[in-house]
Amino acid sequence: MTDPSATTIVFLLFPGITQLDFTAPAQALSRMPGAVLAGVAASLDPIVTDSGFSIMPTHDFATAPQADILCVPGGHGVTDALSDGATIDFIARQAAGAQWVTSVCTGAFLLGRAGLLADKRATTHWGYTHLLPLVGARHENARVVEDGNVVTAGGVTSGLDFALTLIARLKGDAVAQMIQLAIEYDPAPPFAGGHPDRTPEAVTAGLKARVYDAAAARMEQALAR
Repeated sequence: MTDPSATTIVFLLFPGITQLDFTAPAQALSRMPGAVLAGVAASLDPIVTDSGFSIMPTHDFATAPQADILCVPGGHGVTDALSDGATIDFIARQAAGAQWVTSVCTGAFLLGRAGLLADKRATTHWGYTHLLPLVGARHENARVVEDGNVVTAGGVTSGLDFALTLIARLKGDAVAQMIQLAIEYDPAPPFAGGHPDRTPEAVTAGLKARVYDAAAARMEQALAR
C-alpha cells in the first residue's frame, strides 16, 4: 500500500543524460522526509550518461508511479529525446497528475515539447536560453525560476538549488537548511564565474566556439522538427 504521506519524485532518464542534472537534485530530494524516488526510462536497460557510466532505471514508462514531483534533467541526449513520442507522451501524462513539474538544464526543452512551458517564465543552461521562445517560454535570467507549479533550473549544478528551493516550499526553510548542511553544500568555487555574467568574456567566447554554438544549433534543429 502506498504511504499517503509519501512524496513520489519521478526523474525521467534517457540516453545522453547529464548525470549531475539527475544525481544532484536526487541527492538532496532523497533526504526530504517522506521522499520516494523513481528513475524512469523507456526500458529497464542501463542508461548511458554523458560521463561514460550508466544508471539503472527503477521503472519503465509502463510501470512508473504517478509523480507528485516530476523532474526532467537535461543533457546532449535531449536532441534525440525531443523526437521520441513515447518520451514526450510520458512527460505530458505525468505532468497532468503532478503537483510540481520541474526541469534542470536543457530538460526545459522536453517540458516545452510536451506543451508545459507555453507563456511561462523559464530558464535553462545559459548556452541555450535564446531558444526558449521556440517552446513558448519567456527567459528569466535566474538560477531557479518558478512560474505556478512549474520550476525550471539553469545548467547542471543549479539542480541542487532547485531541489533545496522546492524542499523549502514543501517542508519549510529549516528542513531545506538542514539538508543543505547535511550534504555540505557550501559553494566556494576556485574562480569567480560559472555564468557568462561573471566569467571573463574571452573564456565564455572560447567555450561557446568549442561547444555551445554547435550544440545550440543542433538543439534548434531538433526543436524545428
